[in-house]
Amino acid sequence: MFSVAGKIVTLAGLVIVLVGLLLMTSDKTGLWRWFTWFGNLPFDIRIEKANFRFYFPIGTSLLLSLFLSLILFLVNKFIR
Repeated sequence: MFSVAGKIVTLAGLVIVLVGLLLMTSDKTGLWRWFTWFGNLPFDIRIEKANFRFYFPIGTSLLLSLFLSLILFLVNKFIR
C-alpha cells in the first residue's frame, strides 16, 4: 500500500525528531559533549567583532554531506 520511499522518509523523519528531542533535553555535560567538534572543524570560517558576527561552516557542511551521502548510498544499495 505504501511505497518504499515513503517509508524511508517517514523513518528518517522520526529518527531526526528523536535525536532533536535528545539534544534539547540534554545539558552541556551530557549528550552535547559528543558534538563539541560541530562548527569547530578546519575550514569553518568565524569572524567575531564588537557588533558583528559572521559564521560560515564550510568544513562541517562538507563532513555532513559526506556522511549523509554514504548513508543514502548504503540505504539505496541494500533496499534494492
